[in-house]
Amino acid sequence: KKENSRKNILEYDYTNMAIIPGFVNTHTHSAMSLLRGFADDKPLKTWLENYIWPVESKLAGKQFVQDGTRLAIAEMLLSGTTCFNDMYFFPEETVKTAIEMGMRATVGMIVIKYPSIWARDENEYFRKGQEMFDNFRNHPLINFSFAPHAPYSVSDKALTKIGTLSEELDVPIHIHLHETKNELEESKRIYNKSPILRLDSLKLLSKRLVAAHVTKISDSEIKLISESGTSVIHCPRSNLKLGSGIAPISKMKMAGVNICIGTDSCASNNDLDFFNEMRTAALLAKGYTESASDISAQEALEMATYNGALALGLEDKIGSLEKGKCADFAAIKFGEIGSTPVYNPVSQIVYSGQNSQVQHVWIEGKQVVDDRKVLNNDIPSLLRRVSTWETKIAKVTS
Repeated sequence: KKENSRKNILEYDYTNMAIIPGFVNTHTHSAMSLLRGFADDKPLKTWLENYIWPVESKLAGKQFVQDGTRLAIAEMLLSGTTCFNDMYFFPEETVKTAIEMGMRATVGMIVIKYPSIWARDENEYFRKGQEMFDNFRNHPLINFSFAPHAPYSVSDKALTKIGTLSEELDVPIHIHLHETKNELEESKRIYNKSPILRLDSLKLLSKRLVAAHVTKISDSEIKLISESGTSVIHCPRSNLKLGSGIAPISKMKMAGVNICIGTDSCASNNDLDFFNEMRTAALLAKGYTESASDISAQEALEMATYNGALALGLEDKIGSLEKGKCADFAAIKFGEIGSTPVYNPVSQIVYSGQNSQVQHVWIEGKQVVDDRKVLNNDIPSLLRRVSTWETKIAKVTS
């Protein structure tokens, strides 16, 4: 770093580093970083109903969300992630924390038909979400989505309203979809159709819909979401860990579906490392189709960057390094054990990259990580608060 007085600018020397667009984490629940490793090796239904929801009902308030989100953002920044798409309670706290840390975020106006610590019913979810939207809609780092939890947990009436409001407010819709075999069976039993066909009947399949997981899907449903412009968020490690299945992303890619990548939460992953996520996505696709050329390194990197920006409607701002776009990028160091020799930088990043190689991160033209130090965050104080949460959470289930 040096000052160039002739040009009146600061110049930064990132020799022997790759400069890439910041990763776009299109599906996470950031505050749940406080639940990392809390309920491992459980199937999704048991994991949710017997472990996650009981703890959330007792502890997940404003401070929980602030501290969990702060921990998650620090981890994401150190992995080169510059934007995340979040779905969780007390989303206004997620917004405030992201702004304080200089992080770009799309924050969900969550809707669910069950009462929670944040709202009593669907009407209150809508009211609180739109109040948050009105308060922060003009901030350069913050965007919004409607975040109906899943088809099985949101009524037809609310889903229809979300479809209308998303058009009026020009925001995407972020939803869990076709995550497990049980979800499909229950939908067919109750509605006599799959969740995808139900959303189609409610006119929700569109370029605004961003669907997480999609591990169980027929060829005709793939054609339907492709024609509608729906984006799919691939969460390979969370799906594997919860035993939910493997999304057929190669089939979807061939059909023209926009595929992006999400980590899901630390409670089901158990980290927010995008290098691991990209690598797993590429390797899993090759193993699934038994084709070594399926999901190339270049395609995996695009899924982790531009495709995520496209899914969130931010492709004119982020996702690629182009003149006129926001300066959201990461500098990745090469030339050390594990990162040399370098024949193809993209292959190196996808197949052997590690978050420890991320040296510097910039968002909206401002540096947020400098020489692997997270700026705008008191890490020692944060870690002390996390330790306190660990004790509280352990007591709930003891």
